[in-house]
Amino acid sequence: MVLKMLCPDVYLESIYDLDLDKLKKKGIKGIITDLDNTLISWGEDTIYPSLSEWFEKLKEEGFKVCIVSNNSPDRVSIFAEKFNIPAVSGATKPRRRPFRRALEKLGIRPEEAAVLGDQVFTDVLGGNRLGLFTILVIPVSPREFIGTRVVRQIERYVLKALKKRGMLPG
Repeated sequence: MVLKMLCPDVYLESIYDLDLDKLKKKGIKGIITDLDNTLISWGEDTIYPSLSEWFEKLKEEGFKVCIVSNNSPDRVSIFAEKFNIPAVSGATKPRRRPFRRALEKLGIRPEEAAVLGDQVFTDVLGGNRLGLFTILVIPVSPREFIGTRVVRQIERYVLKALKKRGMLPG
């Protein structure tokens, strides 16, 4: 079923609602995270203390993290270098290859990885195509790339359909 491929395993308000203990119990050792509108507003470069603290908590809890973004190497490297984590830029999500590259960089198997992102058609679909644990968050900002705004209209329909069928987890 097509909707199943678009359904996240978890749907949260934000990254700060992520239950790290539950992830550990599921055997998750690494988080493959999107950048824009997942961690930070699209087009913004300011790294707020709350985000730095969140990354510090992930490291303290033993999670490996890799950014996988469709954005440019220049933009992605700012954040990867700041948090001293690997990254895959120009990712062409939902293709499998960028997620496989992230798994290699993290040194983990698919069943040990969670994908964290704000888009159904890139992050959730891409992660589900490889059998990864997928976590969808509400975008941090309404500001977006023009192409993303068009896709969001379809995404709203999909989320409504998933919710109507009782497939959208909390």
